[in-house]
Amino acid sequence: MRRRLARYITEYLDSRAIFALDLALSFIASVIVLLTINFFSDSSFYHERFALHWLGASLISSIVAMLVFRSYELIVRHTTLRDLARYLATILTKVILMALVILISGKFYPAILLALFFDFLLTLFLLLGIRLAMTLVYDIYKSKVQDVTGRQRVLVVGTSDKSVAAITRLQNSPHYNVVGFLSPHLSEKGHKIGQLDVYTYHDDNELKALVSKLSLRALLFASEDEAQRENHGLVEFCAKQHLTALISPTIDEVVGGKFMKHKVRQVKIEDLLGRPEIKISMDEIIANFKDKTILVTGAAGSIGSELCRQLATFGIKKLILFDNAETPMHNLRLELEGRFPDLNFVPVIGDVRQPDRIDYAFRTWKPQVVFHAAAYKHVPLMEENPCEAVFVNVYGTRNVALKCIEYDVERMVMISTDKAVNPTNIMGCSKRLAEIYVQSLGLAIAEGKHEGRTRFVTTRFGNVLGSNGSVIPLFRKQIENGGPVTVTHPEITRFFMTIPEACRLVMEAATMSRGNEIFVFDMGESVKIDTLARRMIELSGLKVGEDIEIQYTGLRPGEKLYEEVLSNEENTIPTSHDRIRIAKVREYDFAEAERTALQLTNLSRQVQIPEMVRLMKRTVPEFISKNSRFEMYDEENKKEK
Repeated sequence: MRRRLARYITEYLDSRAIFALDLALSFIASVIVLLTINFFSDSSFYHERFALHWLGASLISSIVAMLVFRSYELIVRHTTLRDLARYLATILTKVILMALVILISGKFYPAILLALFFDFLLTLFLLLGIRLAMTLVYDIYKSKVQDVTGRQRVLVVGTSDKSVAAITRLQNSPHYNVVGFLSPHLSEKGHKIGQLDVYTYHDDNELKALVSKLSLRALLFASEDEAQRENHGLVEFCAKQHLTALISPTIDEVVGGKFMKHKVRQVKIEDLLGRPEIKISMDEIIANFKDKTILVTGAAGSIGSELCRQLATFGIKKLILFDNAETPMHNLRLELEGRFPDLNFVPVIGDVRQPDRIDYAFRTWKPQVVFHAAAYKHVPLMEENPCEAVFVNVYGTRNVALKCIEYDVERMVMISTDKAVNPTNIMGCSKRLAEIYVQSLGLAIAEGKHEGRTRFVTTRFGNVLGSNGSVIPLFRKQIENGGPVTVTHPEITRFFMTIPEACRLVMEAATMSRGNEIFVFDMGESVKIDTLARRMIELSGLKVGEDIEIQYTGLRPGEKLYEEVLSNEENTIPTSHDRIRIAKVREYDFAEAERTALQLTNLSRQVQIPEMVRLMKRTVPEFISKNSRFEMYDEENKKEK
């Protein structure tokens, strides 16, 4: 039924139906004229025989005139002024033919001229009137029953160049019908951009009236920045009024010589968090990696796979993907083959805990730059499996770093986390230990205490929006399942950044580094997780407490209530980029770091948890466990001191 209705309003009416309708209207006009003049006239010539001649002449003349000028073939809803001349000629021909028929029949009287004149006017009125009525009905139908065809009526937010460009991209959209622009500036009221009106509003009540008047289903933001600015304005209004908040496609992206258009999509919570993205000079980054062989460990993970996507556009010589996850690696391979057909890349299944497998990748393809993203990252899971956290994050990093030196790699970039700052859990401490190893090795090379020329760089950043296993995909799944949405604590906060931004930061750090730095950056304001959960529920068109419940489960082992601020002036040094800084950290002697790494590795292999955790706390004194079974070892350290 839906498909039939959609076809009915998008295709032309059958010309035979239009011919029959026009003929009926023309005949009805002649009947009305005959009855009207007969009612108001005392002339005796209006008798039954004359009526038959009059109506017969009307029918014959109408058929002939319409067949000659083919007025029934004109598209009703697209009638123009030029078409009006055709209708006039058709009706005038009808009237002239009627006069000739009546004259030949010998029933012509002077008063008939007046009747013919009225017949002309009434036929014109009926034919044009029915076309106008059909056009109005068509427009009303499309505006009020647009859900039958699946097209949503949309207003574009703002009147900027980006907003105007959004109209061009959506003019042939099968899903969205843009009906105008929405502006908060009352001075723009009554203006037009192209053929579309600019609608203004003063408050939410005026917005509600506008939504009802235009039968709106969605508001379209021209960019993510505009959606962020309206986070507590129009986006919130959409959530409360059950309107869809949309984001326009960005400018076309050229991938492998093909234009790939991003589709219009709904505003997601990721679009509304945090701050404007840090701007980075991509030209310098691209020049830095062009024509080089690059290896990415953890290539199939959230950060690793996005690094691969961005590197694929830089004109690199070869990309080596190193990961132990078979299915994610398979999916990444298919994606890269489809999106970047000219990319020279090699997927390698391997584990950073296996030195021989790492050696094979380095020996075979001789990478010039290595991005080390392989790591275990989930705090509660690593608190329960501490030996695996150390084995992967410390020993695995050591293996990669030493192979970089052995095979003369130019730069190794290690991806760390804000949880390495004053760690309160095993995962955070294991990443801090990896930082210590890499930085001390780089310093030893710089001081001539260790052979090699590799520059080691570390980047720290906060929670990545939408990464595998992060809170946003979890909340989204819980909302889809009808709730409840689980939040550990009503006051818990976190810093967030997007995956593409995180990867650009990593590459910027690799470009600007002189070696042995730990780069951090301004994360903006922290976000309360409880607020995030509530906004996600509202953006889904649901109500907190009615449709979806929020359930507080308590802090998990090793979890902080508040994350550390990465980039304040007390613990960082400025760089040439105003939003990227270098962390001030205690430097370690490489011989000590090497000895500790090997001891931790042996303890983790033997699953000697108490001894391993004690050594971690002695090496990183700022590691104080929170809400964890390992708090007892902090008490031991206090007694020893």
